[in-house]
Amino acid sequence: MKFAVIVFPGSNCDADMYHAIRDQLGEEVDYVWHNDTSLEGYDGILLPGGFSHGDYLRSGAIARFAPIMNSVIEAAQAGVPVLGVCNGFQVLLEAGLLPGAMKRNEGLKFICRPVQLTVTNADTIFTSGYTEGSEINVPVAHGEGNYECDEETYQKLEANNQIVFRYSSNVNGSRNQIAGIVNEAGNVLGMMPHPERAVEELLGSADGLLLFQSILKNWRESHVTTR
Repeated sequence: MKFAVIVFPGSNCDADMYHAIRDQLGEEVDYVWHNDTSLEGYDGILLPGGFSHGDYLRSGAIARFAPIMNSVIEAAQAGVPVLGVCNGFQVLLEAGLLPGAMKRNEGLKFICRPVQLTVTNADTIFTSGYTEGSEINVPVAHGEGNYECDEETYQKLEANNQIVFRYSSNVNGSRNQIAGIVNEAGNVLGMMPHPERAVEELLGSADGLLLFQSILKNWRESHVTTR
């Protein structure tokens, strides 16, 4: 499986994502610059955390118009797995690939620490390696991670089982402690916590590695490979 890590000006978790794929998952991965226009040949697309374009206007608001985003949207619509973490999640929201929006954290402070997440849907290509209801330890690092949506959107997320991760306690004020959601098709995941920073015990937790292993396992099964 071959992954693309999209790099925007101001991305700062791209190397972490690259390390998670190459060194821990053992798969192919390339950096793809935001001004590129093609994602041909990639089986998975990763939008990393950081402060794309300095978070001017709103987090992700400028990055959403990067030339590469047309290809990200096309790939998502074609069913390619797309993962947006932290700022990557914000970009996916701005691009309309996921519903809702981000506000400043409750308390208006940047939060950077390990948190407990509850896996609320283990029936996705991103979470099939987990057990539903299990708790995992994954760090957060954000100032605008307070997820919000209107009541109609929230009810739709609940009805379609699109809420994949919740914070086990109130971390940033997110509506009903939402930490990660998928699109209706289930191939686009946005989450504020950083699984790529929890892929080996040296980092304090390896709980995030299962997310990447789930993507790989589902891709292999759909492509009939046993490697």
